[in-house]
Amino acid sequence: MTKRVLAGFHAVGARLRHAPESIEMLYVDERRRDARMVDLQQRAKALGVRTTPADVERLRALAGEAPHQGVVAVAAELEQPVSWDDVLNRINATSLLLLLDGITDPRNLGASLRVADAAGVSAVVVPRDRSAELTPAALKAAAGAAETVPLITVTNLARAMDDLRDAGVRLVGAAGEAPQSLFDIDLTGPLAWALGAEDAGLRRLTRERCDVLARIPLAGHVESLNVSVAAGICLFESKRQRDLIPISPDARA
Repeated sequence: MTKRVLAGFHAVGARLRHAPESIEMLYVDERRRDARMVDLQQRAKALGVRTTPADVERLRALAGEAPHQGVVAVAAELEQPVSWDDVLNRINATSLLLLLDGITDPRNLGASLRVADAAGVSAVVVPRDRSAELTPAALKAAAGAAETVPLITVTNLARAMDDLRDAGVRLVGAAGEAPQSLFDIDLTGPLAWALGAEDAGLRRLTRERCDVLARIPLAGHVESLNVSVAAGICLFESKRQRDLIPISPDARA
């Protein structure tokens, strides 16, 4: 069975909340006796999770490049509860999705999952190739959102966008050179934001599949934003517009 390494209080705490039975072993810094560590160990004990003290070298070896805060869990990789077909079948008036094109930094992937969770995104979709995986660093940056937001890997992102359009989803791409500001377009209804890497932006096939391109108006001297920051702006403007419009129960069905 594939193992997953979770580092840091947020990532470990989320797994304790959602699937404590999947944790094989919880390693904790043998030097820490603070309230946060004591609380975590008490919760783990109450849930029947095995805990063992570990030195800094052992924790670093397990966590790799991810800051571990003295807490690392080795757990079974959870099966994806939501498939691509499930995502398509559940499209409704409130659906909001995030498509990440060519995001290869695990920390950016994790941070994007975190902001997607906060904005109420239905799923985050990434291509199988040229995309970061859920490494310990990604899970750390996600701060537990990897347990709550479905991360769907598709073979071909352009084809997945065609599937979304057929399901009634409007596709909006973030592009710095777009003539329209995201604040000037309608972001209500079934919607998917497509964002590319900060340096390269959206790939050609992804860009061509978008119904409209929108830019984030920048008032300062920087020319671009980190993808997770850009995702936060795009998604929360979408959420703001949606919150202004009451959605009937029938529209959510």
